[in-house]
Amino acid sequence: MPLRLIVSGLPRARVYSTMAPANIKVAANDFLDFVNASPTPYHAVKSIKERLTSVGFKEIKEKDSWSSRCLPGGKYFLTRNASTIVAFAIGKKWKPGNPISMIGAHTDSPCLRIKPVSKKQGDGFIQVGVETYGGGLWHTWFDRDLGVAGRVMVRDTEGNVVQKLVHINKPILRIPTLAVHLDRQETFSFNKETQLFPIAGLVAAELKRQDEKKAQVTGDVPAEEEEETTKPFSPLKAITTRHHPHIVELIASNAGVSPEEVIDFEIILYDTQKACLGGLTDEFIFSARLDNLNQTYCATMGLINCLESSSALDDESSIRLIACFDHEEIGSMTAQGAFSMMLPAIIRRLSVLPSSGFVDGSEDSYDHASDPDLSTAYEQTLASSFLVSADMAHSVNPNYGAKYESDHKPEMNQGPVIKINANARYATNSPGIVLLQEVARKAAKIIDSDPEGVPLQLFVVRNDSSCGSTIGPMLSAHLGARTLDLGNPQLSMHSCRETGGADDVHHAIRLFSSFFQHYSALEKTILVD
Repeated sequence: MPLRLIVSGLPRARVYSTMAPANIKVAANDFLDFVNASPTPYHAVKSIKERLTSVGFKEIKEKDSWSSRCLPGGKYFLTRNASTIVAFAIGKKWKPGNPISMIGAHTDSPCLRIKPVSKKQGDGFIQVGVETYGGGLWHTWFDRDLGVAGRVMVRDTEGNVVQKLVHINKPILRIPTLAVHLDRQETFSFNKETQLFPIAGLVAAELKRQDEKKAQVTGDVPAEEEEETTKPFSPLKAITTRHHPHIVELIASNAGVSPEEVIDFEIILYDTQKACLGGLTDEFIFSARLDNLNQTYCATMGLINCLESSSALDDESSIRLIACFDHEEIGSMTAQGAFSMMLPAIIRRLSVLPSSGFVDGSEDSYDHASDPDLSTAYEQTLASSFLVSADMAHSVNPNYGAKYESDHKPEMNQGPVIKINANARYATNSPGIVLLQEVARKAAKIIDSDPEGVPLQLFVVRNDSSCGSTIGPMLSAHLGARTLDLGNPQLSMHSCRETGGADDVHHAIRLFSSFFQHYSALEKTILVD
């Protein structure tokens, strides 16, 4: 069954077509829409939810019972903290203890976050205190046009505190570099605490704005004659005291509330320059947050595409699952991170879901002799499941070729990169490589120009170089499930602005779709204790 990109009901949706010639960059262009709409993990999860809902996935809650809600043949998703999302589809031939095919990714990227008390000024400038999140290349954030986005906690008319997303899509902040004439540094260096403050405006302009606003409210009544009002007690200083009032007003306006209704917020700075295709023949993606929204997008679309056919789950005995976690860039050790017990707890609940024989009431046709032991269903599921840890990989950089192991120099647009490390910084081993090769070989064509199967590459770091890591090793240790690390190659990882291959989005979607389609059959053929 040919695959195509399904994003019906969404703005500017682009569809793969097998009826007429199509461009391999259709997927890359759709990814641009996704990443531009997702400046924060909260927005990324919202974007994923919209795509899943448009193709029939139903939202469930962790606090609810799943045994009567999650049925064979059904498609579901849940979120935690609004920044982590897990989605899965249950095969109609599912039985407790059967395998789960999984792809794990992450929704966060290195960034700057507004501090809890951010109100600063210096030498006539309004400045904003920011905190570094993750291991960013912070010098790349200088002289960029920065907007703000995130979530705001507000009190509604019924007295409840609710979350609202904000996305101020205009440049309001900038971190200025020092002119070369004033400090001719051989190497650009700076202090992250004292010299990484964005400027947001001029003090004089803000004072004038406040005076004008006050005059509109109070008329010509002198300040000393204004009636004193008694303010209610607040455990913390008012939010307009901790942050510049104008910034609070902009955030409140974007959220559709008044500044007085804002209780707190988590706001991230982001580069307002849109992601785009680049290069002489549009072979590149120039974008923020490729690490790791690229693989988050590909995992999501891989799951959606593998379910396109109405009969996709008819002969499926497994569960197909994606998990996109927050906080990978800071170690994952949070309630919504991959190091938490979130995924193990979800798998435990899924492993004992009843099969269709009990669900549809046709117990007469149900083979009770093959009924699994529910007391060991969780362990049985883990022993036969597989996790693909999908996180971006390093492309060879032509200006620094000596930094790469001579036989392991991944190239852009040549397919996903299998990441290997003898010291287990990645979770890949030989059985996983064998499995993924079979998955890649069986990948269906989407367009006529597709090769038979999906090309793959291998990567190890030099012995004299450090190696990054992913959620793969920690999840494989938690679960005991077989795991492999891979990702699309990119340049400038952790920069404010990164570069990836446009065709690799298409390659990864095909690979992930094939993984979900063929895992149930393949896992029985690779025999390793």
